[in-house]
Formats: sequence, C-alpha cells, structure tokens
Amino acid sequence: MTLYAPARTTSRPRIQRPHSPPEGPRRFRFPLAGADLSASVAVFLIALPLSLGIALATGAPLQSGLVAAAVGGLVAGRFGGSPLQVSGPAAGLTVVTAELIQRYGWRTTCAITVLAGLTQLALSALRVARSALAVSPAIVHGMLAGIGVTIALAQLHIVLGGTPQSSAVDNALGLPAQLARAHPATLTISALTVAVLLCWPRLPGRAGRLVRKVPAALVAVAGATAVAAFTGLAVPRVDLPSWSSHALPGLPEGPVLGIAAGVLTITLVTSVQSLLSAVAVDKLVATRADHGKGVPRSRLDRELAGQGAANVVSGALGGLPVAGVAVRSVANVSAGAVSRASTMLHGLWIVLAALLLVPVLDLIPLAALAALVMVVGIQMVSITHIRTVTRHREVVVYAVTLAGVVLVGILEGVALGIAVAIAVALHRLARTRITREERDGRQLLRVRGQLTFLAVPRLSRALHQLPQGSDVVVELDGSFMDHAAYEALSDWTTGHLAHGGTVETTGPTGVRIAEPAPVTASAAHPCCRPWTPWHNHQCGEAQPSENGPETTGPETTGAEASGPETSRPTTGLHLASGIGKFQRNTAPLVREELARLAREGQRPSQLFLTCADSRLVTSMITSSGPGDLFTVRNVGNLVPLPGEESGDDSVAAAIEYAVEVLRVSSITVCGHSGCGAMQALLSGSPDDPPTPLRRWLRHGRPSLERMASRRHAWARISGRLPADAVEQLCLTNVVQQLEHLRAYESVARRLAEGTLTLHGVYFHVGEAQAYLLSGTDEVHSYDDVFTQVVPTDQLETARAS
Repeated sequence: MTLYAPARTTSRPRIQRPHSPPEGPRRFRFPLAGADLSASVAVFLIALPLSLGIALATGAPLQSGLVAAAVGGLVAGRFGGSPLQVSGPAAGLTVVTAELIQRYGWRTTCAITVLAGLTQLALSALRVARSALAVSPAIVHGMLAGIGVTIALAQLHIVLGGTPQSSAVDNALGLPAQLARAHPATLTISALTVAVLLCWPRLPGRAGRLVRKVPAALVAVAGATAVAAFTGLAVPRVDLPSWSSHALPGLPEGPVLGIAAGVLTITLVTSVQSLLSAVAVDKLVATRADHGKGVPRSRLDRELAGQGAANVVSGALGGLPVAGVAVRSVANVSAGAVSRASTMLHGLWIVLAALLLVPVLDLIPLAALAALVMVVGIQMVSITHIRTVTRHREVVVYAVTLAGVVLVGILEGVALGIAVAIAVALHRLARTRITREERDGRQLLRVRGQLTFLAVPRLSRALHQLPQGSDVVVELDGSFMDHAAYEALSDWTTGHLAHGGTVETTGPTGVRIAEPAPVTASAAHPCCRPWTPWHNHQCGEAQPSENGPETTGPETTGAEASGPETSRPTTGLHLASGIGKFQRNTAPLVREELARLAREGQRPSQLFLTCADSRLVTSMITSSGPGDLFTVRNVGNLVPLPGEESGDDSVAAAIEYAVEVLRVSSITVCGHSGCGAMQALLSGSPDDPPTPLRRWLRHGRPSLERMASRRHAWARISGRLPADAVEQLCLTNVVQQLEHLRAYESVARRLAEGTLTLHGVYFHVGEAQAYLLSGTDEVHSYDDVFTQVVPTDQLETARAS
C-alpha cells in the first residue's frame, strides 16, 4: 500500500474589489529572512580569517583569498544547486594551488582556474555529477587527510618563524633545524592562536554557551592581533597591496601536459569536495528542528555548474580556486539559514570588508593566520573517518591514498588509492572458502563467498574428492555465481548423478534451491521462467502479440476465449484466476506439508513485523515457507508503546500471543525503502485533520524526534549514508520500533531470560536487497549496532572476519 500526503493549496486566486483602484505593476522584492541575515554574518566572521590564511598558505596574493570568498558567495551561492552550501577558497586546495603557483606563477595559475571552471561547466552539461559520489569514501578521506598533513607541515615552519619548503618530505626533514632557530615572538603569537582555537569551543557553563556563538577562528585571530598590537611584538603582518596593482590572469605559459594535469587536478578536487559537501549539507539540514522545511534538496549537476561558473569568475578576477567548504556550510546550516540569500550576503560582506577594512586587516600577524590554517590541516585527519574505514576494513586504501598524496602528489595519490581499492574489491570477490565434512552419512560441501572463475579450480578439486555414488549436499552461501562456476558445478552434478549418487543444492539456511523446470513445462508455457516478473503476470492467459490480436494460452478454456472482452482477464478476475492456478499447480506440491501443519499446529520460529506495503513479499525476502513466520503487517511497521493504541490493541495482542503462547525465539522489525507512511510523516503537520491514517501515524512521531536528535548517529548502508530524508527516517524507524518492543513486559522478561532476540531488517525495494543490523544478534545498543547496515548476504563473512 502506497501512501501519499494530501495535497495542499498553496495559493488562492486574487479577487479584485469592485470599487478598488486597479493594482499597479508588481515590484520585485528580494526575499530576506532574519535567519539568513544572522547566518550570513556568522559565516562572514569565519570566512574572513580563513580566506586570508589559505591565501597565505598557498603563496598567492592575500587579496586572492578575499576575491575567491566573495565570488564563492555571490556566484556559486546564486547559481549553485545546494542553497545552503557556502563556497570559497578551501583548505583542500591549498597544496594543489601552492604547487601550481611555484611551478607556473600566479597569472598562469589564475588561467588554470578559469580552464578548470570551464571543464566543470562541461561536466555539468554531461550530467555526470553523481558519478563523483562513486569514489570510495576511504579514498576521499585519505586524500583530505594527506592534504591536511601537507598543510600542517608547511604552516608549522611559518608558526616557528621560518619559511616552508616545496614538498611535505622536505618540510618534515627540515623541522629539527627549524625548531632549533624558532622565533620567540612569532611562536608566542602562534601558540596564543592555537590555544584560543582549541579552548574556545570548550568553555563551560551558561556564559560559555553564550560566548561560543562567536566563531573561534575570529576570536583567535582578533586576540592574537590585539596582543601583537598592544605589546609591540615585531612580527610580520598582513600587507594588502592596492587593488589597482592586483594581478589578473594571463595566457597559460608552460608545458601543455603540465597545465592539463593542473586543470584536471583542480577540477577533480573542487568537484568531488563540493559534491560530497553538498550531500553532507542535505543530511545536516534534515536533522534540524524544522527538518529543513522549505529548503530544497541539492541538485548536484546544477551545483557542479555553479562551482564551474564561480571558478571561471574567480580565476578571471585573480582569485583562488573555489569549492564548497564544509566548515562554513555547517556554520550556515547551524545558524538557521533557510535560503541561498545567506550565502550571497556573506559574499557581499566579504566585498565590503575588502574595500573598507584594509587598515584593520593589515594589523593581523601572519603567524596567527598560519596557526589557524595549521589547525585546520590537522583537523582534516579525522579520527571519525579513521574509525569508519577501519570498521569497513578499508584502512589499506586510506593509508595508501594518504601516503601517496603526501609523498607524491594529489593526482598520483588518488590514482594509487583507486588501484588499491580495486585490488581489495577483487580480493574480496575472489575470497571463497570451501569446506567439506560428513554428517549423518551424507557429504556436506559448504561454499562461502562469491563463486567466480577464480574459485573454479578449488571448487572442482573439492567436488572431485567426494566419493562416487555418495549422497551430497552442496550448501552455497553467496549472492553471485558466474558462468564458469555454474558450468563446473552443473557438469560435476550430471556426472555424479550418472554414477548413482544424489546431489542436493541448498542455500545458507538449508532451504533447497529449486531445479530448473523440465523442458516439457517450459515448452508448454513459453512465457514462464523462474525470473518472470510477477506484476500483472498471468501465465497461460492471453499474451499480447506483435501482430495485433491477442492469443490465448494453452490453459485457456473455451469460456475464457469466447469473446474479445474475455481474451485477457479483467482486474476483477485476477484474484479468481490466481486461486485457480494455485489449485491446479501449487496445491498438489504443498498439500502434504500443509496437512502436517494442520495436524501439528503452527510453531513459527519468529514474529515478523513489517509494513503493509504491497511490494513487500515476506516469504520471498526471507526464503520462508508455511508455518515459519508469524507475520504482523501494518502501515509503517509501527509498534505502539503499551497503552497508546487507544482502542485498537491488535499489535499488542499479536506480540503477546507470539511471545507468550507461540514462544517465538526472535522478533524482527522490517522496514523498507520508499515507505509511504514515512513520507506522510515527513510531510505531515500538526494542523492536518485527525483522519484515521493521521491518528495511526502518531505512533511514528518518536522516530521523527530520534532522527532530528543529535544524540543518535546516522545510519549507513554498506558504508554510504542514506539517499534522502525518507530513507533516513525508514532506517531510524526500525531502530525506534525495536526500542518500543522492549517496553512490553512479556518481551522484556523473555529478553532478560535470554530466550528471545530482537532483529532489525531494511529491505531496499529497488535494489531487491535486504539489509540486516550488523554486529550482534542480540541488540543492546541500537545506535551502536545500526550505525552500520550490511547486506544480509555479507553478514556471515563480516562476522567471520
């Protein structure tokens, strides 16, 4: 069942009073909310010192950082596809830009920035923005960490009063000598800046909460500037030259291949960083108290075009390369911005500061800016990212990418990371465990992992070691078998059967895998195959013909074919037709099993609570048969807290019956993608009329609150974040309903006894993939367990490792 939120009327026809004067022409008004104004000021206060610091770190004219910040706010903010993302000079581009300036000069670097922007515009026209999201997170995190290490090593020399070298290796080797001749005044200013940056966000108490609203970067730089001014310390300071002498781009000068590599590097880093940041901003907006109401989701191709336009303008005006910046974007969202007006206003404030505050900016010590950028570089080596890649067994990819970026370069480091990621994927694909044992006089051959041509030699060796004429069970635990493996298994099976043996092929749960249908059945019904889509499919009924009229199948009776109106079953006859097929085809096969269940009664092993959505076929996704599951379905797979069903105790009664009477050993809550109930929850409003559907969906409000809470981690599906707010809510809802289950007295008692376990499952309809909570069978901490969701076909491998 698919649910849709009721449509709302957003505008009314304007009624002209009979005697009122005619309306004049409408005047254009720039929509500006108070939240956007305050957010723009907060972002401006962060962006101003960071832009100067990044320009200093690259060796570019300091004004270029202000140009890039202003263009990022005004151009990318206006034309980009992520309304709340803030763009400007990014720390991730520092190493690339510094290398280009050193090799080709500033004017050629500006031209390279323009060419990179044009390349981004071309890629946007090809609509390839989402392809950038296919890069492994381990590679992206490793690239950013490598850039952060390189930045920190270079800025540490300036912090100590020296000059950085051309490479990270040289900077590391030169540190001992630089420490020996550290400049006391510069070191004092730098230490003060670092101390404020680290301590300001940790100020305790109510007063601390109030002052923490002022950005730490601004306080650190302003404090260091004030100390340097009042004490008269002799330290180098910012020196903004006149705008009349500002350098503009020139024609690229240098080897074509080198310039092309520079364009490619700028394009790659700015595009990937901006697109990943846009996705992260969407997630952050969805967790706000207002759930991002009125803020459209990011359009990645348009965002790529906006970044391209910003780079073209920034390079043409003599600015640094522009990219979406996570720090400023987070500040923008946290400050409550609701439209792109906040981003554009921040760019306007940068322009005014660059024109009017030059005397104030000239007082800033360079050591303070270097210390600020050094801390930013260190923070790019995120402990959270390291834990994530460790949990996903991708530390090698992360480490190789980081080392490659530091030792060789960004493009080379990313290429090395991609190569290692491919090698790791191939290793996992080829990692197949084959074991053999004898049980109850039968030979059991277990195959764990994917069966590809790489595993065929070991599979063939294990199969031919089985005694001829024996009874064999081949247990396949994997989601993929290629043609070579299928042929090897099929040929051996034919030979083993010819020598008087038996072969039974099962899945990981022992469920027998059906053999292909006989040729006669296939010939009788050419439209039917094991993979025939079941949607509106009527085997043996009238099938459309390319020649025009429809012809009836071999099972069509004379009455069914008597007229054109009955050549295809109408919607009203689908149910009766299906029942008839069950009686003819399926009932003879399951009659014996159902007779046994009728004699012995039902003894299901688990209670399966899922949504009433018609696309969720519980027996199909769980490979279960009659008597295996005690199934409860409702809109949104909700478990109302005890005493809150208000007259309808159907779910509570089913839980009590399953736990107390049937004595099930587990309870599973299964959510699914595209859930209409979750969509209705997200789009609902307290002012909606109290229809039966809305009254029932109130049991899902705790899931909404949980998703908006900062105390709970975001769920990840096989390493990726959910695609949108609906998928995030579907996942969160499963976790919340598991908590509701624990509130039931019978469930809590059985859990305490250790005779009952709880499970969460998420079924992605479009991918036909079921995901299971990873970690442990008994769910103790839902946040810890459900932050990683793995495909069920990988669960055994994940546990074994």
